Amino acid sequence: MFLIVGLGNPGNKYKNNRHNIGFMVVDFLVSFLEASLQSNKDFSGELYKKNDLLLLKPSTFMNLSGKSVLSVINFYNVSSFLVIHDDLDLKFGAVRFKVGGGSGGHNGLRSIDSMCGNEYCRIRYGIGKPELKEQVASYVLSDFTTDEIKYNESLIKHCANAALEIAKLDSFIELNKISSKYSLKEIV
Repeated sequence: MFLIVGLGNPGNKYKNNRHNIGFMVVDFLVSFLEASLQSNKDFSGELYKKNDLLLLKPSTFMNLSGKSVLSVINFYNVSSFLVIHDDLDLKFGAVRFKVGGGSGGHNGLRSIDSMCGNEYCRIRYGIGKPELKEQVASYVLSDFTTDEIKYNESLIKHCANAALEIAKLDSFIELNKISSKYSLKEIV
């Protein structure tokens, strides 16, 4: 089994927020793959399955995402997984790949790291950042601009395709193959 986790916050209030880009990519994958919703409620999230692929949207809110991820890992005996998340340190439209490392101040990653370790693959979806550090919380919880929304459809599909290729890798050591094919500097 391979697990793809999309980070975000549950509820319509957050649906189109920058912080929810991971949910958006997983939603695309669920639809594209016609994955089935799993009924086990112990996962603290929406879990979908298609063959040997699991797709998770934690419903624990961003700061507690690790709880949901850990419960799926333990139940399905998952040995490797991928997390798709927003990244303030990348310009909007940039896409990067990483295995391991720190959370970069991202509370969802910090939660996963504390409960599951940090040796997992990441798709970092650039959202840009506000001018002032004090604006970060309101920025990530704000919706994408009209111009950004125009690009999101192709960027989400791009990240979904990359995620599916990563799921096929025998080892994250081979990630450079995916990285060179799917990395983007920025969209604009």
